[in-house]
Amino acid sequence: MEIIKYATVFGLSMLKFILGILTGTSLGFNIGLTALLTVAGMMATVVILTFLGNEFRQKIKAKFGKNKKLFTSKNRKIVRVWQKYGIFGVAFLTPLLFSPIVGTLIAVSFGEKKHKILIYMLLSAVFWGLILSVFIHFFGEKLFNF
Repeated sequence: MEIIKYATVFGLSMLKFILGILTGTSLGFNIGLTALLTVAGMMATVVILTFLGNEFRQKIKAKFGKNKKLFTSKNRKIVRVWQKYGIFGVAFLTPLLFSPIVGTLIAVSFGEKKHKILIYMLLSAVFWGLILSVFIHFFGEKLFNF
């Protein structure tokens, strides 16, 4: 049954980075295993969407984006982050503010090179995976009643 626990942390991390860390910690995984599974989950999403992102974005846009406003405050903020910080800023903020899906689609949408997306997202995932895993491991019980 351990494989189901590992798959749960991995799968949740594919959708939202912090969910993997919270789940891994609540399941009693150590810091290293929690960080590893969370990074692996995020990077699975990043790899898939880096290579299929344009097609995925087009399908979503065709299905849900017919009457969507293009110039929203959220979109303006994303453009501002991209213009100021590029892939580095988007990758750095992905685990904290965006989901792996949104962060990767932003990078793909702005036409960033695939290898840069993969490298920067991996560096960000490892950095935040370790930092947040340590923080949640030591302070999560007080904050979230694990």
